[in-house]
Formats: sequence, C-alpha cells, structure tokens
Amino acid sequence: MKWLFAPVPLGRLAAFRTVVYVFVVLDLVIFTPWVRSHANTPGDLYEPLLIGRVLHLPTPNHLLVWAVFWALIVLSAAAAFGRAPRILGWAVFALYFEWMVIAMSYGKVDHDRVGLLVALAVLPTIGRARFGDKTLSDSAGWALRVTQIAVVCTYFLAAWAKLRFGGLDWVQSAVLAQAIIRRGTWLADEIAVIPGLLIVAQVGIMLFEMFSPLIFAVPQRWRWVGIVFFYSFHLVTFSMITISFAPHLVAMTSFLPLERVRPIEWARRRLAGSRKDAVPQPEPTT
Repeated sequence: MKWLFAPVPLGRLAAFRTVVYVFVVLDLVIFTPWVRSHANTPGDLYEPLLIGRVLHLPTPNHLLVWAVFWALIVLSAAAAFGRAPRILGWAVFALYFEWMVIAMSYGKVDHDRVGLLVALAVLPTIGRARFGDKTLSDSAGWALRVTQIAVVCTYFLAAWAKLRFGGLDWVQSAVLAQAIIRRGTWLADEIAVIPGLLIVAQVGIMLFEMFSPLIFAVPQRWRWVGIVFFYSFHLVTFSMITISFAPHLVAMTSFLPLERVRPIEWARRRLAGSRKDAVPQPEPTT
C-alpha cells in the first residue's frame, strides 16, 4: 500500500493535469475529428459497447454529438488552468467517457485510451495543485500511480490478447506485414525486405509487452531509461506504420518529473531578460 500511495510533489500533479486536459482539446480537434461524423450516422448502425448498454446511454444524434463536443472543448480548456478541479474534472471525465462510447460503438475499438480515461477519472479526486508546488502529497501519488498501472496494463493485456486469440503462432504470423501493406511508410518498405526481420520484431513486441510490468521493479533513478524505451517503441511504430498512440503517450507522462518543466516561469525569465537588455545603459564617464 505504501508503494501505491508514494507521495509526489503537487506541482507534478498540476503539470500532469494541464497536459491531460490540453490533450483532450487537441484530441477532439486533431486526433479524433472523425467522431463528429457520427452526428449524421444512422442510428441503426450504433452498437453500443457493453458499458453503454449497462448505463443505457442514448443513441448518438446530431444534437448529442455536437453538445458533447463543444462542452468538452470549453470545460477542458478551463480545467487545464486548474479552475474548479473537482467539478470540472468530473464533468470532463463524464463527457469524454461518453465521447469514447460514441467513437467506439461502430465496430472500431482502440486500446490506446485506457490510461487516459483512468487519468481523467482520478484527477478530480485531487483538489487544487499549483505549478512548482513542492509539497508532497499521498493523494497525488496515488492518482499518478493508478495512471501508471493503467499504462502498463495496456501493454500487458495487449500481449494477453495476442496469446488468447492468436496463440504462440502470433509471433510467426503476417501481422506486421499486413500492417505495412495497408499503411506502411517508406522506412517500413525498406525494412520489410530484410528476411526474418518482421518475425524478430513480432517476438520483440510480445516480449516487451509481457514484461512491461517490470518497469515498476526498476530503481526510481533508472526508471527514466525504461520510459525512454517505451517512447522509442512508439516512435518506431509511428515511423513505420503511422500509428501514434497519442492518448497512451500522454498518460505515460505520469512517469515523468513534470514539475521540473515550468514554461510559464521560463517565459517570464526570458521576458524579464529581454526588457533588461532593452533598457539603455548609461554612458561611461571619463
């Protein structure tokens, strides 16, 4: 239990909160703009996810889709500034949850949003947190740890799904070859012609996902190396088959010491330095 509630600076939570809520805005506008097309999709094509059926969520229509969209834009932008963290946080979580049900109830379900949804669910449990605040908080530590667990479960459960549905034969299948044929880049085309390399890559993916929970066993001072490897894995994936896993990458910032990144303070110092340079210096007297 001590591990689950390991305290972290409130400044880290504040920075993480801003990153998450800013991404929600970007997600709606840049990463998943196609969800808005469901406003005009016939209702009989809507096959809600299990959670949608359990909660009896309404069938998406023009009014519902656009209402959720604009409410998320406004509330997420406000939440990114730390305003009313509990009220706005719960509202953003509920709306984004509905947005994901709308997005994934037409035959396509992405697994890269588990960590982000968990982050949105736990952020409202923390009250106010200011940038640069070095006060240690068990609650903030719990929120970040739970998000980290969700991030790692995304990898581990992906490996479990591969073994469950494809068995050990998955590592010898043509999964990567098919992905490269459908959406491969020039780099993927160059790599795909190397005999046996795609099979080796699939073995590596399976091992990486299965043993991803070991990141928690790595000493804290070296854990950043593992996180760099995680990000590198997704960089290679994007460079080969243009799958970004952007929501997952945002949730993975829960591992990073974000309190050290203070852009506002940096900008103020730069501005103060520019003003100082602009003040004319007195001529030296002789």
